[in-house]
Amino acid sequence: MKKAVRKDVRDRAHNRCEYCQLSQEYSPVAKLQMEHVRPRKHGGSDDVSNLALACIDCNLRKGSNLSGVDPVTGEIVELFDPRTQQWSSHFERSGARIVGLTDIGRATVDTLDLNSNDRLVVRFAIGES
Repeated sequence: MKKAVRKDVRDRAHNRCEYCQLSQEYSPVAKLQMEHVRPRKHGGSDDVSNLALACIDCNLRKGSNLSGVDPVTGEIVELFDPRTQQWSSHFERSGARIVGLTDIGRATVDTLDLNSNDRLVVRFAIGES
């Protein structure tokens, strides 16, 4: 992937994970990662319009998933797409927890395990509670 594309994605995301909002400075690995919103195995490209910045936890948990299960309704729904949707329309913060406001938000919180104990500890430690 070209350096210019990586820079565009990082700049657009303000060096924050586009799923859990973790800032680059608190990432447990050196750099946040390029994540394919639509994975290559499902026809996604390396075009900047298909890339999101993600922390290692979000990137690994999302993997090649395009959908998840809404824990409230039990329905299969698409996961949050940071290229076409606004974070604040699907999520809100409640202390250190990320709360899904919609079926997409709830499925994404559940599939990406956005409120795992490790993630909550980090958010508390950095004062995001």
